[in-house]
Amino acid sequence: MTDEPDRDEVDALFASLDHPMAIVTTVLGAERSGCLVGFHVQCGIEPLRYAIWLSKANHTYRLGALAEVFVVHFPRSEHYGLGALFGATTGDEVDKFAQCSWHPGPHGVPVLDDLDDWFVGRRVALLDPDDDHVCIVLAPLAWARSGKTDWLQLSDVLDLDAGHEPTERPAAS
Repeated sequence: MTDEPDRDEVDALFASLDHPMAIVTTVLGAERSGCLVGFHVQCGIEPLRYAIWLSKANHTYRLGALAEVFVVHFPRSEHYGLGALFGATTGDEVDKFAQCSWHPGPHGVPVLDDLDDWFVGRRVALLDPDDDHVCIVLAPLAWARSGKTDWLQLSDVLDLDAGHEPTERPAAS
């Protein structure tokens, strides 16, 4: 093991994990936003907590940095179209919600009608490391679960180009 890992090797390892994707929505005032998220995980048991990471290049980050409530949706493989809508377009240019079916959920946050598995979470922490994503820690408030588990995976959306330009990778120090 070396102090500096081979970036290609680490990228290959992480890509092979093929984790499920999520679609995160939020609202700030009258403005809605949502994006496809690959970085998300339960991060606490008691109290229950869930972390999402939003790209700083993303429209949803700009709202999410100030928003208090989010909905984290878990799309299944049959929902590739929603994944593409929320992953390959940017809210800076497109009203994603005009192109899908949704309804206002708790606190007015959009709940996507085609997705049966989701939870509403209130932000309890925002961690802003000096890199390309910000971490928002949520306390779940309400949820819906279908019992189905054929999740939309990372490997299902590798063909999508982000709806925004990625931020620069920080230089190694």
